[in-house]
Order: sequence, then structure tokens, then C-alpha cells
Amino acid sequence: MSAQPSSTPAKDPSREAVEVVETYLRLHMIPDPDAARAYCAPNLEIRFTGNRAMRDPAEATAFNRSRYKWVKKKFGPTHVVAGGTAEQTIVYQTGTLYGEWPDGTPFEGNRYVDRYEVRHGKIAKMEVWNDSAEWLMVRAGLAAP
Repeated sequence: MSAQPSSTPAKDPSREAVEVVETYLRLHMIPDPDAARAYCAPNLEIRFTGNRAMRDPAEATAFNRSRYKWVKKKFGPTHVVAGGTAEQTIVYQTGTLYGEWPDGTPFEGNRYVDRYEVRHGKIAKMEVWNDSAEWLMVRAGLAAP
């Protein structure tokens, strides 16, 4: 007797990981850290620029409020590292930030790269890099444009 094909298509861990990351980011940028938390593992590790360690989306929201009057992400490409599984898939989300500095000066085109480790459908680790520190140094006269 031959095996019957399953009527349920196999889940694609890469596609699922991208959906988790992009949904998390949309919620986080509202900002709605409580809704974003639903996409995070209980032992979430967040590392922001400057090596700032955090454990919860609300901490990242608070940091953004201290650095910007408001900030949003314009999504660019999302990249998945080959070989991802349901146990762990690495996702990079890239794009630019736009918003206003605390003094109300608008900005746009601030590049970012976020790296995520998605484990069993939840974000377990998030690392964030962007141009903000360099741009703030230029604004403060500490670096050349």
C-alpha cells in the first residue's frame, strides 16, 4: 500500500519566520509593544546600537522615545539565511528610518539592518544597527558630514 499525499501543504519555515518578523516590526513601529510581544519568545534578547541590552519590546519603545520625537521604518528587502528550520531561522530586515529628532527636525534615509533569530515561530534574539549615532554626532558638531 502506498502512502497518500498529505492534503495539508508543508509549512515553509523561512516564509513563516519572515511573517513573524515583519508583523512584529509593524506592531513595534505603531508603537504597540504589548501586541509585538506576542511574537517574541519568553527569553527574548534584544541588542540595540551601542550594545544596549534589552529583554522586552517595551524597553526598545522607551529607548526610541528617548532618542527620537517619533520614528518609523520604511521596509526594504527582508533576507532569510539559507538552511532555516522551524527550530531556528535567521532573518535580516533592512530599510530606512524616518521621523523627527527630539527638537522636531525631520529626517529620512537613515539606514538600518535588523537581525532576528526566529525559533519555533517566535523571535528569540533581535539585533539592531542604524545610522542614528553617526547622524547625531554630525548634528552635535562632533563629526564631519
